[in-house]
Amino acid sequence: MELSEVMEEIRLVPKDRLPTVYDFIHFFRLGLETVRDDTKDIMRFAGCWQDMTDEEFEDFSQEIAERRRQAFSGRADRETITD
Repeated sequence: MELSEVMEEIRLVPKDRLPTVYDFIHFFRLGLETVRDDTKDIMRFAGCWQDMTDEEFEDFSQEIAERRRQAFSGRADRETITD
């Protein structure tokens, strides 16, 4: 899709509806910027474990797995079957 196609559709919108179209486009663009900012925040942690030795990383991975297991143990008992 070309920008010219989008612009042509916008030109065909009645003038009294343009504020709604503007709000939609503005909200959509801001939403994309927010997603990009979140990605930047997450990506700054990329490689943050590279300073760990293999042994430290293995211990860390096992600790995470154990914490997850504890956090979710008995979860099936707490869930309700809705069928």
